[in-house]
Amino acid sequence: MLRQDSQDAPLFGEEDEIVRLKSKVRHPLASFFHLFFRTSAILVYLLCDLLSSRFIVCMVTIILLLSCDFWTVKNISGRLLVGLRWWNQVDEDGKSHWMFESRKQHSLNTTSSAESRIFWLGLIVCPIFWIIFAFSTIFSLKIKWLAVVLMGVVLQWANVYGYVRCKVGGKSNLGNMAKNYLGAQLFKQVMKTEEQ
Repeated sequence: MLRQDSQDAPLFGEEDEIVRLKSKVRHPLASFFHLFFRTSAILVYLLCDLLSSRFIVCMVTIILLLSCDFWTVKNISGRLLVGLRWWNQVDEDGKSHWMFESRKQHSLNTTSSAESRIFWLGLIVCPIFWIIFAFSTIFSLKIKWLAVVLMGVVLQWANVYGYVRCKVGGKSNLGNMAKNYLGAQLFKQVMKTEEQ
């Protein structure tokens, strides 16, 4: 009887797949912390009643994790994983200007598709959880948690907004882009029905 132990060499072709996967993620530490702080904040929120009976300890822990996540995503993982960065600058007159920057396409240090997927999935999925938590705190009348949940919503959606603006172009209006896209889709649909 032929048996392959876990200590045997990988099957034909498996080694190539392992090497390819490792080479796709060029910034494993940034990828890890991009997901670590945001998922830790969600897990602490969900398990807080089991971990500690003290509300203040849970609240401070969650807010610290959310703050670390906001800083890490805004200053490190966005730049390393997808080549995007945003910030707010105040001029001499006291006016606030949002600045959006993206890495040039011909740059030698381009991003990998695996890192891009990690970044965008983490950036989009986790804020959806905080929106769900906001509705659940309101409907379950756990009002003391509302401040914590709103902090999660604000910090996570600020990064979503900043990076979406970086991706689509900082000067363009997102509302106009959505209208143009919907208009183009409607036009395509009308053209299809006329052809039939």
